[in-house]
Amino acid sequence: MIEVFLFGCFMTCVYAEGGADVVLSCSLVEEGVGMGGMGGGALFTRTPATLVLRDIAVTSDQLLETLTPFVPPTVPDPDAILFEAKASSPEIPNGDLFLHADCDEKEVTCEISRYFLHGSQDSTEPAYFFVSLSVEGDGLSTALVLQTLAVEKDRSGGTTLMQTKLGLPLSQSGSMLTEVAFLVFSHAKSVSAPLRGEVLLSCGFRQQEMPPAQEVGIEWRLQHRGKGRKVLEMKTRLNDTEESSEVHAEREGSSVDAALVGDGNTSMILTKLKVSDEGTYICTVSVGLFHAQQVIQLHVTQPPRVSLSEEKLFFKPEVPQTLSCHCSNYYPLDAQMEWFSLSPTDTEPTVLPEQGSLSSHRQHGDGTFSLSSHLTVPSSVSPGNTITCRVSHSALATPLSVSLVVEKPEPDSYWMVLGFLVITVLFFYQVMK
Repeated sequence: MIEVFLFGCFMTCVYAEGGADVVLSCSLVEEGVGMGGMGGGALFTRTPATLVLRDIAVTSDQLLETLTPFVPPTVPDPDAILFEAKASSPEIPNGDLFLHADCDEKEVTCEISRYFLHGSQDSTEPAYFFVSLSVEGDGLSTALVLQTLAVEKDRSGGTTLMQTKLGLPLSQSGSMLTEVAFLVFSHAKSVSAPLRGEVLLSCGFRQQEMPPAQEVGIEWRLQHRGKGRKVLEMKTRLNDTEESSEVHAEREGSSVDAALVGDGNTSMILTKLKVSDEGTYICTVSVGLFHAQQVIQLHVTQPPRVSLSEEKLFFKPEVPQTLSCHCSNYYPLDAQMEWFSLSPTDTEPTVLPEQGSLSSHRQHGDGTFSLSSHLTVPSSVSPGNTITCRVSHSALATPLSVSLVVEKPEPDSYWMVLGFLVITVLFFYQVMK
């Protein structure tokens, strides 16, 4: 990776007039041959490669004057795999996130592979390559289709240098010159949404040239637990009205705004979410001979409702008492339940040594779960103590707690009845007397 030292960290970016050049360390992924003819099937090989994205659009506050220009190798190396790609038209949305990825300690994933035009068998120049880029944590994910550019011949009449592995002509600086011909992107690789709510799954595309009335094909599919199904399919023409679009929504409540497709927006809205909507969504966009896709993970969540079996608890040191905590209608499955006791004189609660017994998970018709924890109240818990059941779950920003205060024992009913009888006997005795 070609790096520039800046502000105490290494950045994969360099300054260029009109924008910034981002230098990425990548892997060239190729399909190999099975080992030893033992029927192992095809293997994938990875070869180190470098990708320079030219003229990434940046904002004025990103201190471009502190960056130095990208300098190509002084001596071209035919064995090195160096791609230069003009990325200003079409522009990579949020491409400036690549600028400070290293400084922010976020990993950039970059994989390059051969790309063959959809429905085309022509193997002549230009050559095409597929680039998969993603930034850890930021949600940016982009699939690029690079198209090689013609290389000017050496004026001295010498032989054009060829890249050893790919067999493609190199520029005088030793790089393979390309431009971004097509890209599909997503602003969020993973999203969470509430049960019975709605969610927007981000997906869009850009093309170098957008001819009028060109057909755009959009397909959304869902993969979950080894099964796949089509969610929505649309065919529309750029600059046409919405009425001319063909839409087949397999899932009720799924939609793509045809009026936004002309702007490169193919995001899908899902309403009235169910647990069965959770999974991996694949957005595939086809325009002319190009097609690419993005993968977005959808997590459906539902926070639990928490309650205690008793509203009051009276202190009974000689009688075992059971208190139940009910955690109901939550999703996903994992929930943790804990019991605590806090006396009036303490500042920190005590974890009750006897955590009680857990019931088995119960699943409801809507896919949510319920769980109960049963606590045998220890004799050490005295009047005035607060007993708390605390539940932790991924759908909760902070744990949810329910509590009650142990009250003083009620007057013994035996002595009340005995006293009543004594008074009654005395009353009749006086009457009879």
